[in-house]
Amino acid sequence: MKKILKITLWVLVALVFLGTFVYLFMNSRPKDVIYETISPSVTDIERTTVLTGSIEPRDEIEIKPQVSGIIAEINVEPGDQIKEGDIIAKIKIIPDESMLSSARNRVNVAQLDVDQKRLEYERTRALYEKKFESREKYEQDLSAYNKALQELKAAEDNLSIVKEGVSKENEQQSQTLVRATITGLVLEVPVKVGSSVIQANTMNDGTTIAKVADMSDLIFKGKIDETEVDMLSEGMPMHISIGAISGSNLEAVIEKISPIAVNDNGTNTFEIKAAIAVDSTMNLRAGYSANASVVLARAAEALAVPERILEFAGDSTFVYVETDSAKHEYLRTPVTTGISDGINIQIVNSDLTTDTRLRGAQIK
Repeated sequence: MKKILKITLWVLVALVFLGTFVYLFMNSRPKDVIYETISPSVTDIERTTVLTGSIEPRDEIEIKPQVSGIIAEINVEPGDQIKEGDIIAKIKIIPDESMLSSARNRVNVAQLDVDQKRLEYERTRALYEKKFESREKYEQDLSAYNKALQELKAAEDNLSIVKEGVSKENEQQSQTLVRATITGLVLEVPVKVGSSVIQANTMNDGTTIAKVADMSDLIFKGKIDETEVDMLSEGMPMHISIGAISGSNLEAVIEKISPIAVNDNGTNTFEIKAAIAVDSTMNLRAGYSANASVVLARAAEALAVPERILEFAGDSTFVYVETDSAKHEYLRTPVTTGISDGINIQIVNSDLTTDTRLRGAQIK
């Protein structure tokens, strides 16, 4: 019985070894590799790039006051359309005490001088009418009296300007009235009634009362990588799509390419500005994020193949041309490539035709 068990065990071991050998032998035999076949096609190929940026008005004007004081009145809100010369705000002057005191003193002195010159003039006039005084003396006293009146008027005007910021002689051109310097849309009003404002001078930029821009003259401002900037030039067309406006496709023309790079998170980029052909039916807003598509290069009716079937070796590029369809044999053939759109690539200086069969992806 034991002998039969040993024989059976050895037979099983032998079968296992034999099965393993057969399995390994069958799997070590070369299998037929089958590939899809692809033929070159004639098509238009464009190499494009996309720039990210935003829509901005070409000129954004900051309206600043000509005098310092307190905002007494604001007549506009963001989104209002205004014309040049419209009153945006009114400023209440907070006079300097020393200047106010000096202005009042000047008025008082001028008034005293007027009173004195009037008495002298009236006395001379009475004597002149009675032929007891010369005409020359009369005319001198009259001139002195008129000059005193002019000085009093100037002193009172100066007091009005110091006290209220308004000249009595020219109230319409008062510096307390902040007026729009251009026709456009009010983008921002960063102050409120009661806010203190400072006039612009050599020591201070001044307080911005409002920001105004002409929204009919817009530009796209974006950035492009240094590897592609040399492919752009001023005058090239662009197509602008705005994320907030579905289906938007605005035409634009590159106006300016920055001559200096800016480091953006370790990457050198160049600023691009392009003039937008504004669609009057589209409500564009300053600050909209946008993408600009630019055609860097184009090849019309080019012989092209899918870029995925190429083989790259150093500076050389190869395709595999089918030589025997029955035996699935291919010849490794060098080719020269041109423009690529990321899917298809142009083939130049090659004997390939649209009838040529090329090896594609492996099927099995």
